Amino acid sequence: MARFLRFLIILIRLATSQVTQATSITGTNTTPESPGGQRFDSIMGVNGALSILYDAMAFVQLGFEYENPDMPKKEVDAIHFTVDDKPGVAYATGVEIHLSAQYVATLTGNMVRELTGILYHEMTHIWQWHGKEGSWPPQGLIEGIADFMRLKAKLGVSGNGFVGSGNHWDEGYAVTALFLNYVNDLHPSFVAELNKKLYDGWSESYFQDLTGKSVDQLWNDYKQKFHKQDVV
Repeated sequence: MARFLRFLIILIRLATSQVTQATSITGTNTTPESPGGQRFDSIMGVNGALSILYDAMAFVQLGFEYENPDMPKKEVDAIHFTVDDKPGVAYATGVEIHLSAQYVATLTGNMVRELTGILYHEMTHIWQWHGKEGSWPPQGLIEGIADFMRLKAKLGVSGNGFVGSGNHWDEGYAVTALFLNYVNDLHPSFVAELNKKLYDGWSESYFQDLTGKSVDQLWNDYKQKFHKQDVV
């Protein structure tokens, strides 16, 4: 068993190297004197964030099965992470990830875990497919896939979502992530295959194609199974 585990670890490391070795990540705290900037440096710091982001990049790419040559993969040479003093929580644009120092200043609870979850979510946005002009998916689906990756990394979901919550499958974040997790448990690799289809555009028929059921059928099954009607 020990020999098998060592062999498995070697395979994971090789796969991780194959999908991440061409991309570099840099970072900066542009507001080190602000309350949030100071707190960020005391909690994690840029070097700590970069280490997490490299782990997140490997996790996300393996989650999308980008080691499979049949999966269309983005080509990203470099990613830049910035802590700034803009409002909000965090966002990703192009090959940049921004974290709000204002948000960091308000954090309570397990701050390292929450920041790590945010970084995994934003790293997913860098690597996922977003459809094409004229065929964009619901923004809630994009956010839900990012939160799905956070969930699979055992970092929870954004906000206070719980299994079965929400009124519609594409509400985004926790609601959509937990629904996608339900579908992915029924059909392993579903999210990776859905991401692959988003390379070409968007259609609700992707759910039918991949599972044999429409998204509305899947959502109804999900709601009936968990008997929840609450909104996150």
